[in-house]
Amino acid sequence: MSKQATTSSVYSIPLSYRKMENLHIVFWLLKDISWCMIWKPLGIAMIFPTLIISIVIAWRTRQYMSELCHNVAITVWITANSYWMISEFFHFDTQVIMGEITYKHLALIPFVTGILILAFYYLYYQPRHKEESEITE
Repeated sequence: MSKQATTSSVYSIPLSYRKMENLHIVFWLLKDISWCMIWKPLGIAMIFPTLIISIVIAWRTRQYMSELCHNVAITVWITANSYWMISEFFHFDTQVIMGEITYKHLALIPFVTGILILAFYYLYYQPRHKEESEITE
């Protein structure tokens, strides 16, 4: 065994967490399929388990900055995605707020928030904490 293999950190995901993450993907896919098929009740209903599980996953991984930043970015992505879906379902996505800005454009707020969280991690945090190994699977 190489020296690197024996000294590198290992991040192990408990089976119960992995099952929750896999269920999260099912809810997320059902939400997006519902959006595509314009199944409003199912699409709106799937927002809640998808968002709640993403928050729980972020909370459970909070001790690892890499995981926390990525999981919070996923949570704000789901938030943006869900708002955008609702705006299309209820036909206010193309209504103008001001100038050329429509209500759909408000989804950019959480999308950009996610990008800023990841920029913080990769441009600020990670370079200053090189001694911490990045979590990879």
